[in-house]
This record gives sequence, structure tokens and C-alpha cells, in this order.
Amino acid sequence: MPEAELRVIVADDHPAMRAGVVALLAAEPAIAVVAEAADGREAVELVARHRPDVALLDLRMPVLDGVAATTRIVSAGPGTRVLILTTYDTDDDIERAVEAGAVGYLLKDTTRDQLIDAVRSAARGETVLAPRVAQRLMARMRRPAPVTLTAREVDVLNAVADGLSNAEIGRRLVIAEATVKTHLLRIFAKLDVADRTHAVVTALERGLITRS
Repeated sequence: MPEAELRVIVADDHPAMRAGVVALLAAEPAIAVVAEAADGREAVELVARHRPDVALLDLRMPVLDGVAATTRIVSAGPGTRVLILTTYDTDDDIERAVEAGAVGYLLKDTTRDQLIDAVRSAARGETVLAPRVAQRLMARMRRPAPVTLTAREVDVLNAVADGLSNAEIGRRLVIAEATVKTHLLRIFAKLDVADRTHAVVTALERGLITRS
């Protein structure tokens, strides 16, 4: 049986780039570009009108950007999958697009074959990421989760760094020694350490406390 035709809209505010993407997709017999948009709002309107399988959106567009357009398209119903095609690969851009509901994030140096495969995968609801984007996401996931200490926990840790005992810390901060111990236990849990020395070292490495 012949492969079912996939219906796609392309949104990009650069006419030459949009024409190039359309030409690449149109050369594939099983893909039909049903509409083109020059901004995000037009893309949302065309998706509502044509109900394509995939909306291929640029990230930075006038009137409504790719993230806002993605949010509206996804919230309107599950029928159309959104695939971002952009030159931007910063962590913030990638995260915003994924959170908005895009199933894929490609860069504009993607080859024709990669683009065709990505459109097919997106239509099936599969996640599609450019290798560079996937690497950035993996690196972000491997980074330690951000830790914040309360002002009092910073005071306690600075006192520990000064070499004070729990009793001395309590006198300096005018709190009970038991309260000092509670703060230290919370600090150990946040920093994933088991003792005072490692707590100070880890906090210094992460810039949570500073020493003059």
C-alpha cells in the first residue's frame, strides 16, 4: 500500500528560508505542504483551518513567536504536532519550546533527509532533536540541581567555616544549639554531604558562601 500523505504547514518570516524548506518538503511524494505562514499568529490560524499533521515553525517570528504559537496550537487539540526549525540552540530557547509542547527541535543546518525523517517522526508523536540540541539537554540534565540556602543556613555555614562548634554558633547567632543541629542537617541534605567539612567545601564550590 502507498504511504499515507502527511500534511504540513511551514511558518517562517524569512521568505527565502521558507521557500527553501517548502521546496525540500514538496520534493517528497508522501508529504504535502498545505499552507505557508510568515508569522506565528498566521501559523495558528492556518493550523485551525487546515488541521495539518505537522506544523513546522521558526522560533523567532513577528506578531507571535514560535513558542507562543506552539502553545496555542497544542492547547487547541492533539491533532497537529509542532516541530521547531530554527538557528537558535540556547538552553532557554530549547526549554521554552519543549515546555510549550513542541515534539521536536531542529536546527536550520539539518539535511533534507533528516528533515523528512523528522517530519515523519513528529507526525507519529515521537520526540525529534537535532544532535547538538540533544547534547545540550543531556548536559543540562547532568548538571547538579540548583541549591538555595536560607539566610540563616548561610549564617550557620559561615560560622562552621570559621571553625566554631555548634554551641559557639548558637551563641553567635543567638539560637539554641539544637536549632543549629537542625540547620546543619538541612544543609547536609541540600548539599548531599555527610559532614561539616564537605558542606563548607561544596558550598564554596557552588558559590553559596564566600570567604574573604
